Amino acid sequence: MVHALRDRCGNTYLVKPSEKVPLTMQRVFQLIEQTGLPAGVVNLVHGGKTAVDAILDHPTIRAISFVGSSPVAKYVYSRAAAQGKRVQCQGGAKNPLIILPDADLESTTRITMDSAFGCAGQRCLAASLAITVGDAQKPFTEAIADSAQARRVGFGLEDGIQMGPVISHQSRERIEGLINQGIEQGATALIDGRNPTIAGYEQGSFIRPTILQNLRPDSTLATTEVFGPVLGMLHVETIDEAIALVNRSQWGNMACLFTSSGAAARKFRYEAEAGNIGINIGVAAPMAFFPFSGWKESFYGDLHGQGHHAIEFFTQTKVVVERWLHDWSRKF
Repeated sequence: MVHALRDRCGNTYLVKPSEKVPLTMQRVFQLIEQTGLPAGVVNLVHGGKTAVDAILDHPTIRAISFVGSSPVAKYVYSRAAAQGKRVQCQGGAKNPLIILPDADLESTTRITMDSAFGCAGQRCLAASLAITVGDAQKPFTEAIADSAQARRVGFGLEDGIQMGPVISHQSRERIEGLINQGIEQGATALIDGRNPTIAGYEQGSFIRPTILQNLRPDSTLATTEVFGPVLGMLHVETIDEAIALVNRSQWGNMACLFTSSGAAARKFRYEAEAGNIGINIGVAAPMAFFPFSGWKESFYGDLHGQGHHAIEFFTQTKVVVERWLHDWSRKF
C-alpha cells in the first residue's frame, strides 16, 4: 500500500514588507493579533537588504515567496535556490492591452483608465501599453486622452480624488526620466503629467496621468516597466501584428484584448504569450485567491503565489509505503 500524505500548510510564516511601505503590513499584523493566533505563528520583520539576505540564508527557513522587480526577483531566486530552498519569485511586467475596432469604446476607455492609472500605476498588473488595431486608433485615442485629462489627482483620502501620488520623490524622478527618454526616442506626449502642481501638496510626489503616442516597439519606454501612471500607445493594422508585439516582449505577466468578437478572443487566448489573459478585462486577476500565472522574465520558479498553487507551494508531501502480514499470529 502506498500513501501520498500532505501536511497542508502547517507552517510558521515570516513577512518582510518593502521598507518603503512598512505601515500597511504593520496594521495587518495588528488585526492578525486580534484573531488569537499563538505567538510566533506569523511574524513581521522590517529591514532592507541585510534582512533579506538573512532570510535567504537562514537554514531553518525552507521556502521563499517574493513579489517585486525582476532584477531583485532573480537575486532572491538564485540565492535562495542555492541554499536548497523552495522558491517562487514574481517579477516585473509590461502589460499590453489590445483594442480592436469592434470593442465597446465607453467600457474599454473606462477599464483602461482604471488599469493604467489605478494605484497611480503602481501594481504588477497595471496596463502599460495600449495597442490600437486598424480603425480603433482615432476614437480610442481621443477618448482615453479626454479621460486622462479629467482624472482628479491629489491626496487620496480627500473626496473626489481618483489618483494619489507615487511612492516617493525618487520614484517620481525615475518615472519622469523614463517619460523624457520616451520623448527623446520619438514618442509624442499626448497627455504630459510631469511636474504637476497640486494645491496644498506642492512638495508631494505627484505625476498626473501621462499618455505617450507613437512609441517605437524597441524603445526604452516600450520595453521597460515604469511602475507609474504612464500609458504608452502603439498602432498596428491587424490582430496578428498586435499579438506579435505582445509575444516579442521579454515580459509575460498579463495581456488583454478588447473586442466583441468571440473568434478574435479565442485566437488571442491561445496565441498570446502571457500567463494572465484578459478579455475585456483591465486587470486579469480579480481576487486574491484567483489563480495567477506569470511567464518569461515576469516569474522565476514553478508554483505561483495565488490560488491552489499557493497551497501546493507551502505543502510538504510525504510518501508512505506499507506491507502488512496476513497471518497476524506470526507477529506475537
